[in-house]
Amino acid sequence: MKRMGLMLLCVTLIGTPSLPAFAADEDQPSAGEMAVDLVVARPLGVAITAVGSAVFLVSLPFTALAGGVGHAADELVKKPAQETFMRCLGCPVSGRYQAPR
Repeated sequence: MKRMGLMLLCVTLIGTPSLPAFAADEDQPSAGEMAVDLVVARPLGVAITAVGSAVFLVSLPFTALAGGVGHAADELVKKPAQETFMRCLGCPVSGRYQAPR
């Protein structure tokens, strides 16, 4: 039993690097990716943006004294908001969707 499990693990590890060769076209997100993004990722992004904004407001007096308000705002508010609101539905990176040419 141990030998069979070890052989299965070796075959899986050897075959794993070849999986990206069979991946789907990355230009357009699929309907499944869009659905998961809409139902899971966007609400989670809104929650992370809200929590980051609250943390930013609480830390504002300390970051203002240290001179790091811009960096704190970028990391805690701007980046989560961009990933939530400035990303096309199902796309892995933020920015507006541009159709392939």
